[in-house]
Amino acid sequence: MAYTIASCRRCALIDRVIVSTDSAEYAEIASSYGAEVPFLRPTELAESNSPDIEFVLHALDWLADEGREPTSVVHMRPTTPFRDPAVVDLGIDTFVANEDASALRSVHEMSESAYKTLEISPDGWLAPLGMVDTALDAANLGRQGFPVTYMANGYVDVLSVRFIRSNGLLHGDRVMAFITPPAAEVDTEMDFGFLEYRVASDPSLASSVRE
Repeated sequence: MAYTIASCRRCALIDRVIVSTDSAEYAEIASSYGAEVPFLRPTELAESNSPDIEFVLHALDWLADEGREPTSVVHMRPTTPFRDPAVVDLGIDTFVANEDASALRSVHEMSESAYKTLEISPDGWLAPLGMVDTALDAANLGRQGFPVTYMANGYVDVLSVRFIRSNGLLHGDRVMAFITPPAAEVDTEMDFGFLEYRVASDPSLASSVRE
C-alpha cells in the first residue's frame, strides 16, 4: 500500500490520493504514508467477493456529498506496487484525450499466448481453454503461430465518473488498452518473495516510499 500511495503522490495528474478500506489499522497506515482516509468502507462492501463497482460508488457518493466529485477516477491497486509515475501520468493523459473511451486499463503482453492455455475437461482430460475437443496437438505449436494476448496488470486504470453514473459499470465496452512494461503483482506468498528480491536488487524501488 505504501508503494502505491507513493506512486500516486508523485504523479502530476493525480490531485487527491484516497484509500478506501474497512480497516482502522490500514487506514492509520495509509494516513502515515500521506494518503487521505476520510471514511471507512462498510464491511459489507469489503468481502472477498465484493465487486469493485461497489466501493467505487461508495467513494463517489461520499465525494459528491462533500461537493467534490471528480470527473475521473484513477484506480490504483496496492497489489501492483512498483510503478513509474511518468507512465501513470501518460495513461491518464491518454484517457483524457480520447472522448470515446469508457475506461482505460493497463495491460502487458503475455509471455505465452492465452490461446495455449489449458483447462481440465469434466472427464478429467486436458483440453485447450474453452474448447470441447481435448486434442492438444494444435495448442503445442510454437507461440509465434498464435495471436498476441495481454494480461491486465493493475498498473493504472482510469475510469470515467460520467460513465459509471450513467451505466452502473466501471469499464463498459470501449476500454482503451494502455500497454505498460511487465508489472509484478501480489497474489500469493511466493509473489512477496519475488518483490523482496526486486527491492534487494534495486534499492531505488524503496526510495520513493521514504521520500
